[in-house]
Amino acid sequence: MFGKKEEPEVSEIMTQRRPSNVEAINQQYRRSISNTGLTGASALTVKQSIIPITLVTVLFFLWGFAYGLLDVLNAKFQNSLNITAAKAGGLQGAYFGAYLIGPPTYSGWIVRKFGYRWTFITGLCIYGVGALMFWPSAVKRSFAGFCGSLFIVGSGLSTLETSANPFIATCGPPRLSEFRLELSQSFQAVGSVMAPLLASRVFFKTTDPKDLTNVQWTYLGIAAFVFLLAVVFYFSPIPEVTDADMALQAEQSSGLTGYVDRPMRKQYKLFFGVAAQFCYVGAQVGVASQFIKYSVESAGISDSAGSDRYAIAQGLFAIGRFCAAGCMMYIKPRWILMFFMTMIMIFIAASMGVWGEGGVATLSVVLFFESCIFPTIFTLSIRGLGRHTKRGSSWIVASVSGGALFPSITGLVADHKNYHIAMVIPLCGFLVAFAFPIYLNTLYARELDGFRETKIGYHDKDGTIGDAEYEERRASIIHAEKGIGESGILHEEKGIYSSDS
Repeated sequence: MFGKKEEPEVSEIMTQRRPSNVEAINQQYRRSISNTGLTGASALTVKQSIIPITLVTVLFFLWGFAYGLLDVLNAKFQNSLNITAAKAGGLQGAYFGAYLIGPPTYSGWIVRKFGYRWTFITGLCIYGVGALMFWPSAVKRSFAGFCGSLFIVGSGLSTLETSANPFIATCGPPRLSEFRLELSQSFQAVGSVMAPLLASRVFFKTTDPKDLTNVQWTYLGIAAFVFLLAVVFYFSPIPEVTDADMALQAEQSSGLTGYVDRPMRKQYKLFFGVAAQFCYVGAQVGVASQFIKYSVESAGISDSAGSDRYAIAQGLFAIGRFCAAGCMMYIKPRWILMFFMTMIMIFIAASMGVWGEGGVATLSVVLFFESCIFPTIFTLSIRGLGRHTKRGSSWIVASVSGGALFPSITGLVADHKNYHIAMVIPLCGFLVAFAFPIYLNTLYARELDGFRETKIGYHDKDGTIGDAEYEERRASIIHAEKGIGESGILHEEKGIYSSDS
């Protein structure tokens, strides 16, 4: 929506001077870079991208930790204020509703207008303000204030996702895009598992359930920490990968992928990806929000024992992400997505009919296979977007708002039937998401495999493939050895980005 004018035209990209990847690294401390200009970051090597990727991965872990802590803190608020189940659904609506508003509007505009660095900083600051707002909400014991605070926190986290996900996906060799995001989000999952365990056993071990003092101080600590993290990102080395860089990279890979620049309205893979992500996230949150109650109903255990089962399931989720990341080094991501979605469909259907601890185990396996879905749908959806990469990424992040719809419907069915039958709602969401890998494997196999086969960002005897200096060196060598003209040079260079080079 906002920031359409910040996207470059192909004609202006091809007439610009081509900076080298060394220049991209030398300029990584710059505070602002135009999204329509080339930076040389389209051919960053693994070595050049390690430091910024590590820094943002640390952000993923801390963000996952804070997100996991939110669940515990929110539960404390609900118990203290005697919030009903219906109102609890309103809390989820406030949090996930922010994802529907931010990424397609102000968050997406900021990342295109000012770049990844300022979007990181903006997201952290909004998150910090939301955390601070919990203090007066706790003092006044206000449900409306609590919802408003959660909305602001959701706005901050959605802004972080608008920048962090595409940055990880595009910073480095394109063939490793899915692996990078999967691995980084694995650490986010670890943080989400650690936070509630630490909170229940350390922060709130001996507190009165009605006392919100510890909650207030914990939120204040979170606010101080994220503001400090914003300062760290201001001074950190963050190379800017612009939409112009992504357009150039897509053009360089066109011999392998069949890439052709298209207007945004014709990016059908992206649109399907947004719909699949919306339904998947909604189904995932629907399962997570009812997991404990399902366990109590299925196995006849207490809420405390159900929480322990949920902690185990979350651990399986984190393990699943690391497993999927490792598999992506050897297996095509589109195949992995297809396999994991197939397993989800099998086990979510089984969870509707299996009772006892077997039902709990079946639903836990669903969480294991959920692990890789979000990052894989994300990266495969933005493959080949070229100059539309940042805007397309913001739309996929906006689809996280599906988490505001599915849990309430799942809970409504559970109230009228039972939690086993209620799993039909997540099943419907997973079914839509399951259609996406079928679509990809049927119609987009060549494009996706082409990006996986490209050697851009890798070294050969002439330098870094895809880099401006590399192309100049190759052109001079071809010209000297064969004595051919400019058209011949271009013809020779059409195949230099493949894995067989």
